[in-house]
Amino acid sequence: MKKISIIPLSAILGAALLSSSILPTTAHAYSIWPNSVDGQTMPSLAPMLEKSTPAVVSIAVKGTHDVKQSVPNIFRFFGNPNQNQNQNQQRPFRGLGSGVIIDAKEGYIVTNNHVIERADEILVTLSDGRQVKANKIGSDADSDIALLQIDADNLTEIKIADSDKLRVGDFAIAIGSPFGLGQTVTSGIVSALGRSGLNIEDYEDFIQTDAAINSGNSGGALVNLRGELIGINTAILGPNGGNIGIGFAIPSNMMNNLAKQIIEFGEVHRGVLGVAGRSVNSELVKAMELETNQGGFIEQVTPDSAADEAGIKPGDVIVKVNGKSIKTFNELRGKIGSIGAGKDVKLTIVRNGDEKRFTVKLKQSQASNVAAATIHRMFEGAELENNTSNSGVIVKEIEEDSAAELVGLQSGDLITAINRTRIKNVAELRSYLKDKKGVFALNIVRDNYSQYLMIR
Repeated sequence: MKKISIIPLSAILGAALLSSSILPTTAHAYSIWPNSVDGQTMPSLAPMLEKSTPAVVSIAVKGTHDVKQSVPNIFRFFGNPNQNQNQNQQRPFRGLGSGVIIDAKEGYIVTNNHVIERADEILVTLSDGRQVKANKIGSDADSDIALLQIDADNLTEIKIADSDKLRVGDFAIAIGSPFGLGQTVTSGIVSALGRSGLNIEDYEDFIQTDAAINSGNSGGALVNLRGELIGINTAILGPNGGNIGIGFAIPSNMMNNLAKQIIEFGEVHRGVLGVAGRSVNSELVKAMELETNQGGFIEQVTPDSAADEAGIKPGDVIVKVNGKSIKTFNELRGKIGSIGAGKDVKLTIVRNGDEKRFTVKLKQSQASNVAAATIHRMFEGAELENNTSNSGVIVKEIEEDSAAELVGLQSGDLITAINRTRIKNVAELRSYLKDKKGVFALNIVRDNYSQYLMIR
């Protein structure tokens, strides 16, 4: 019996990969249908795809990673007898994936974190053949989302659909670059919603589809018949990396929430409820005499947490988030985990057979598995965050001997302006510094005194 495993879709280049010189840059996989039958025009996805495929890009990465190399005992005697038997060695690697342009003006591209997480160089190939180097803006390993930025003209962005309105049976089209073949299109349906517990990522709320997706499709688009983005293709269930019609995509709403946080803060400010629990099952229904067969059963509520302040209690069953039904505790965790700290969430719970509604203001998670890109060399080694009143950027921490320390920044500084331009948040600071060189005059507040810091 062949082993079935969950497989991320980024492809690692190896000797078996065919030379790109013999492959077309674009290869749309259309089913072969006649244009008309008995004079009646046949439907085609081509008009929609001609508008949406320019928003999907191919991503090639280069980098190095540590490989443990075992040294045989016989050779240890010829060197240092105390040397470590397992030595780390740097090995170069190349990888392939896909991405989706979500903002043409700013050049923002969303992809999977596992596509670019160890990359030293990221090269984006647009649908018209142009190749552009990309910068990493930020990423979130727990949800497997990363945001890139390129500087290019005449980009096409994709329209983002409301993935909460998806239904099982809706048509779905996958666009990406499997196996480095170039842009490829396949079609299918939405097979299931709210898939979780697959242990692919820490926060899971997947769309399942039977549209054919394969290695190299990671970060590519799953779209509806309007050409709107409904998901980011992420993984497949299949033997030996082959497609068997079970693929998983991160919902567009989840991606959009996370991307907006990365743009605004440079990282994900994940919101938390402050509860622990499990999924409702038949045994729990019988033991607790519950009035619902699905949802997230709350076992514990953390004191002073968002849930505690809202009045949620152990024994409650959360059945809806913002009006959308949930089936499992993992699905609840996935939805909440993509909503930013400080946001209001409407929860529907079942308590003692009665349905109640609560509005909860999420608090920020203390745990973090995010990676923010340095927005400018002067800030290397500095951890930045938005001031709560949206009136500047706080320098939270400074690494010793870092570039940020050498230019004179200190922990606790509040950056309110740069070159006489007011700065409200990290996003505005990044936008101002884009492609700018020369002397910068940072207006900072330090120990309640305003001053200028001149940086060359």
